[in-house]
Amino acid sequence: MSALSRARRVSWITPRGELLAPPRMTATAVRLFVQVCLVVYLWRGLYANTESSAGLNETQAVGYAVLAVLANRIRGLDRSAGRDMVIQHLRFGTIVYWYLRPMRPQRYYALRALGDQLYGFGWVLTGYVLCLAVGVVPPPASPSVAGVFAVSMLLGQLVLYYVMMLVDLMCFWTLRNEAALLILVFAQNLLSGVYAPLWYFPDWFITLSSFLPFQATLGVPLSIYVGRIGLGDAFGQMVIQGVWIVLLALLTRRLWDLAGRRVVSQGG
Repeated sequence: MSALSRARRVSWITPRGELLAPPRMTATAVRLFVQVCLVVYLWRGLYANTESSAGLNETQAVGYAVLAVLANRIRGLDRSAGRDMVIQHLRFGTIVYWYLRPMRPQRYYALRALGDQLYGFGWVLTGYVLCLAVGVVPPPASPSVAGVFAVSMLLGQLVLYYVMMLVDLMCFWTLRNEAALLILVFAQNLLSGVYAPLWYFPDWFITLSSFLPFQATLGVPLSIYVGRIGLGDAFGQMVIQGVWIVLLALLTRRLWDLAGRRVVSQGG
């Protein structure tokens, strides 16, 4: 089997499981529809008595919230049912097979994440087109904004990939940490602007988040899309995204080397 064919098969493992289970796809579609409807009515209600807040008008706020719901789906595949999460592999001892394959664990992890994100992007693109058609998401202000947003979104997904990898690598040192993982995922969603744009938070909160990589994952690209960050400031924000990618890549590479020395079989 060629390296390209092997990579394709690895990246397609989780999406194939979704495609072979139509009820799960139906549930995903219904969940996205309900989430989009709820955030639209929520933010329209919040702007019922005001035209602008935190530098955003109703159209920008609703568009940001809907895009955040859709973008959060990019990494939304659930591997827990198939016992395919890193923490599950560590608990059952099957993580050892990641180190016995003729493929480095880092590469296997990256290919799995790539497949998940490409599958999730299909959902996002479909939802985005539908939301544009019904008018709940405004189109980009210009082709330049669309291009800069696309680049920033790609950089944000790379930052998110490394952030989530750090969360998974923590499991090598804390084998039973479901609560900690849930807290970290909640912090990621809160500080990245999934629940609400960071512009609505107090100044100290915004300052604190600027020293963390979370807002670079989603808050920056979506703020560029809705016009809260202008094109003149977008380049500086993308440079920060690039710096986070380099720093997190170096850190996770070192942690993978250390994690390999801690592989033990926890039963089985």
